[in-house]
Amino acid sequence: MFGIYLKRELGRRKKAALVIALGLALGIALVITVNSVSAGMTQAQDKVLKSLYGLGTDMTVTKARTAPTSGSSGGPNFKFDAKSSSSSTQSSDRVQTQGGQALKSSLVTKVAAQKGVESAVGALSLNVTKVDGSFTQGKAKSTTGSSSSGSTSSGQGQPGGSNSSSGSGGAPQVQGGGANFNVNSYSVAGVDVAHQGLGPLSTMKISTGKTFTSAQTSAKVAVVSKSYAKQKKYKVGSTFKISGSKFTVIGIATPDSSESDTDVFVPLKVAQTLGDAKNQVTTIYVKATDSKQISTVKKEITANISGTTVTTSADLASTVSGSLSTASSLATSVGKWLSIAVLAAAFLVAALLTSSAVSRRVREFGTLKALGWPSRNVTRQVVGESMVNGLIGGALGIALGVGAAYAVTAISPKLTAQLGSTGGGGGAGGGPGGGGPGQQATQNTLEIALSAPVSLTTIGLAVGLAVTGGLIAGAMGGWRASRMRPADALRSVA
Repeated sequence: MFGIYLKRELGRRKKAALVIALGLALGIALVITVNSVSAGMTQAQDKVLKSLYGLGTDMTVTKARTAPTSGSSGGPNFKFDAKSSSSSTQSSDRVQTQGGQALKSSLVTKVAAQKGVESAVGALSLNVTKVDGSFTQGKAKSTTGSSSSGSTSSGQGQPGGSNSSSGSGGAPQVQGGGANFNVNSYSVAGVDVAHQGLGPLSTMKISTGKTFTSAQTSAKVAVVSKSYAKQKKYKVGSTFKISGSKFTVIGIATPDSSESDTDVFVPLKVAQTLGDAKNQVTTIYVKATDSKQISTVKKEITANISGTTVTTSADLASTVSGSLSTASSLATSVGKWLSIAVLAAAFLVAALLTSSAVSRRVREFGTLKALGWPSRNVTRQVVGESMVNGLIGGALGIALGVGAAYAVTAISPKLTAQLGSTGGGGGAGGGPGGGGPGQQATQNTLEIALSAPVSLTTIGLAVGLAVTGGLIAGAMGGWRASRMRPADALRSVA
């Protein structure tokens, strides 16, 4: 009886039911869209951080680089032999650590022993500046002849600055000669080949060739990034030199997202030899046993290992700026508050429309009560109709919201993320090529495609909102209907 009557009444009031359902649908669709876009923003920020840290890295430990001592520039120093009488091609590599002051390798074990740390891996960041080219020595020539012009000159270009006399032999002058050098700078990361799942190489996927084996701790082999391999036309099997040491390319790696900040990866022990940094690292990558206790682990490391800077993912996230940060703030604050306001308005409109519809059914409900229907049956009837309206609105809202989310994913708008410096006074990233808390403040701009994934949790939230909207509207309308008396129906007939 209840189902038959419910179906008939909804069929008689299609327009009113559709208006209520559409109002709820719009509010629910907006909630789904905002939640999906917000989830996409979170994923985009995670990609930015993983491109720096790598999957599984919760924090890094570094040490700020000290200021150069008086009289020391701290810059590259190249020495060439320019005494050759003919042009001579020469080359020199300057290898120096970057990303902060070097730490003792023993600190890796000490960090790994801290409470809450699951594993710790050291890495060494190097910058290689290669200068190659040639000198051509000039030739000294004497000039003779008289000339009154320029006789009062200060003797520019002449030894001792003596003036030339009219009619006297000129001093020898060097003509020709010069130098032509190319400068090529690239980054090198020393990787612990026994623990490649944590550290700088964890942000990369081997697209061609293979990665290091645990037996290659001292091997002159390298994995190069795809962009650097394309620039230098390297392939698997190609060779190149760093400070006279010949390396063989065994693999070409592609970054998980954006571009790689590191050009060449070599075994850690080999990198330490190249950088004259025996038993030293510049960055310690740390994985916590519990991702919810990262801040506690950070305090533990900072307290027990003095002089170091611990940078977490949260620290890096606070340095992300650009359109990604702006859009994320809008989705988190303005978008969510807007969706709440629209949803509240939809609930209110549904309740008011339901209450208004009940007022127009005075004769119907009064007659039912006169025939013996108790108030609870009348209330159940109104609540049942509102619940159906709410479920219809929920279904429409889910369809609209999912459609909008998929549209955002299909369009994939591009957002930029600029990674500034952390509070430690260095560039964001803490990893090789990415700056690190000990390096000068840098900015690295990444481009991320936005998506809007719809999770089952979001769908469940939409269903819950639909049921809640129906209950609110039904409760208000049912309360109004339960207060009607049979006499009201008789007055409306009269």
